[in-house]
Amino acid sequence: MNMAFTLSLYIARQFTYATLAVIAFLTGLITMFDFIDLLRRVSTRPNVPTSLVSEIAFLHIPFACLEILPFGVLLGGIICFWRLARTSELVVARAAGISAWQFLAGPVICAMLIGTVATTAISPLSSVMYRRAEVLDQQYLRDNNGKTLNMTGGTLWLRQSDNGLVSHGMAIIHARKVRLSGGVLHVGEITVFRMGPDDDLITRIEAERGYLGKGRWILTTARLLRPDEMPEAMGEVTLPADLTLAGVEESFASPDTLSVWALPGFIRQLKRSGFSTIRHRLHFQTLLTLPVLSGTMALVAAGFSMRPARRGGVVRMISFGVAAGFALFAISKIAAQFGETGTLPPLLAAWAPTVAGLCLAVTLLLHLEDG
Repeated sequence: MNMAFTLSLYIARQFTYATLAVIAFLTGLITMFDFIDLLRRVSTRPNVPTSLVSEIAFLHIPFACLEILPFGVLLGGIICFWRLARTSELVVARAAGISAWQFLAGPVICAMLIGTVATTAISPLSSVMYRRAEVLDQQYLRDNNGKTLNMTGGTLWLRQSDNGLVSHGMAIIHARKVRLSGGVLHVGEITVFRMGPDDDLITRIEAERGYLGKGRWILTTARLLRPDEMPEAMGEVTLPADLTLAGVEESFASPDTLSVWALPGFIRQLKRSGFSTIRHRLHFQTLLTLPVLSGTMALVAAGFSMRPARRGGVVRMISFGVAAGFALFAISKIAAQFGETGTLPPLLAAWAPTVAGLCLAVTLLLHLEDG
């Protein structure tokens, strides 16, 4: 038992080194292509500094790491087990009476720990950095005509163009209550700041409630406040709206900008407001599956790369392993698309490919080891 533990620890160490190296290499490769794409976009905007490209590409690194982590575990595991099989270390282990289930325990646990660290630590870091990258991208690289939207703490902040008072004006709308009912966005306790092109405040409107109509905001029980003047009752006020209801829903915080710790509260907030939570629930479940998916990839790598070199067909088996990893990755993305459209429940869309891959890996190992 002591020899099996020592061997498992040794293989786990080799597996961890190989996996982290592959993840670092793939992350660097993705970052390089991202940097090139950002350079292409910046080339059409002479007023945007090139240093912004480096900053955005750097902010995307944790997000890229999370995206390729399962495939990095697969490739790292294949490299590790192929080297051990080529040097006959696995043959010696089996000759000593140690089964594959014993010496694979260490690598699988390490893979699951890597996935756990990614979910609990890298995910929050990725959400903060990706949110900052989105802000920079929105501000410097996209044509959004000044429209931005954010929903935090159950309130709505909206910035849109407003040419009702002055040319090139801007309006900031703040609603403390947000609710979607019957396909209509209702807001309450609203404050509208109407500003000039130089961000100088012209007037302020306060209203108890309102809603988003077709191309306009309709505020009731409103009053107008001007600098150094008494409030003036206005009754019902109509303001132009740049966004439609669909645009409002799509403009809420992207799931990628929220960590695994913040997602449950944000999902509850969206539910209370009546908005769809499918994308956020799917992303939350996907983050939860990451440790299990990493362990599954380690088992898949072992099943396709532990074939002794003297028996031949090693390259073919490794190719099958890489293809199986790609297939599992593609199936998970397809299931995610079905989940986003509501065809599959988010729980099933996130967990089904992982469980199916785990069953495949365990079946393959049972065939190779005990069959």
